[in-house]
Amino acid sequence: MTATTGLPFDDIRRLIADLPPPDEEAAAAVRARDSRLTKPPGSLGRLEHIAEWLARWQGRHAPRVERPVVAVFAGNHGVVNQGVAAYPQAVTRQMVANFQAGGAAVNQICKSFDLGLKVFELALETPTKDITEAAAMEEAECAATMAYGMEAVAGGADLLCIGEMGIGNTTIAAAICHGLYGGDPADWVGPGTGVDAEGLRRKADAVGRAVAFHKAHLKDPLEVLRRLGGRELAAMAGAILAARHAKVPVLIDGYVASAAAATLHALAPRALDHCLAAHRSAEPAHRLLLEKLGQEPLLDLGMRLGEASGAALAAAIVKAAADLHNGMATFESAGVSDKA
Repeated sequence: MTATTGLPFDDIRRLIADLPPPDEEAAAAVRARDSRLTKPPGSLGRLEHIAEWLARWQGRHAPRVERPVVAVFAGNHGVVNQGVAAYPQAVTRQMVANFQAGGAAVNQICKSFDLGLKVFELALETPTKDITEAAAMEEAECAATMAYGMEAVAGGADLLCIGEMGIGNTTIAAAICHGLYGGDPADWVGPGTGVDAEGLRRKADAVGRAVAFHKAHLKDPLEVLRRLGGRELAAMAGAILAARHAKVPVLIDGYVASAAAATLHALAPRALDHCLAAHRSAEPAHRLLLEKLGQEPLLDLGMRLGEASGAALAAAIVKAAADLHNGMATFESAGVSDKA
C-alpha cells in the first residue's frame, strides 16, 4: 500500500499501512491481575474486557483514564440545498457558539464526568460542494482536513471521544455507507434532526443520485470520503488515525462518526481495533453500520443527538472500568479466601 505518486492522500495511506499493533503483554498483565481481584471470575462482565482493551491500546499494564478528551467537529454541507435537513444551515454555527458558551448537552455530560472538551470549527462559512453534482472536497482539502483532525490528540490524552455537529450530515453519512456497502439508498437514511416522510424521500433520492454520480471512483475508500463526505467526517477519520499512532483508545459516537470510521475500516479492517462504539444511535441505519464494522455498542439509550453526547456518556463507563481494575483489592491484599 506504500504510495509513490506524491498525491495528498499518500501520507494517509502510509499511516494506514504502518498501524501500531496491540500491546498483548499489557493485556495479559490486566488479565492476570483481574484473576486475583476480590470477585468471582467474569463477574464484572464487559467492564473486565474494557480494562483489557484500554491496556492493549494504551500500552500500559495499569490502564487509566486521567486525561479524557471529547472532540466535537463541526462542518456544513452543500447537499442541504437538496432539502434534506429540518433545520437551516445557520444552526451549525449557532450550536458551535452554544458549545463554546457551555450550554449544550455535551457540555453538561463533560461537566458530570470531568471530561475535557475540544470544539473544532471547520470553515462553516464555506459549505462543502453539493455531493449530488460535484465532489465534496478536492483531495488536497480532504487530506489537509484529516491532518487538522489529528490535532485532537495534541497536548496529550489517554481516551478520545469523537463526535460532530453539522446540519445535513446524516445525509452525508448515508451517502458514505451507500457508497461503501451498496444496498438501497433508503436502507441508509433516517430522520436525522427530524425530517418528515417527504424529507426522508428527498434524502434517499439525494443519496442515490450522489452515489450514482461518483460511482466510477468509489472503489477507493478515501475517494468515498472526499467525494461523498464532509469536513467534519474527514477530521474525525484523521483523529481516529492519529489516536492509533499516539496509543490513545477511541470511543466513536453515533451514526455520522461511525460513517467516518467506516472509511478507515474499508481501507484496513484492523484500523478500528483501538476503537469502541460508544452507543447505538436511534438513527435506524446505525444498527446496520455497526454490524458492518463488527462493533457491539456500550450503550443503547435511544439517543440521536450527535455532538459526541453518547461517546461522552460511555467515557464514564470506561473510566469506571479502569478504576475498578486498578483500585480493587486482590484476594491476597484483602485477606479474602479465594475459591477452593
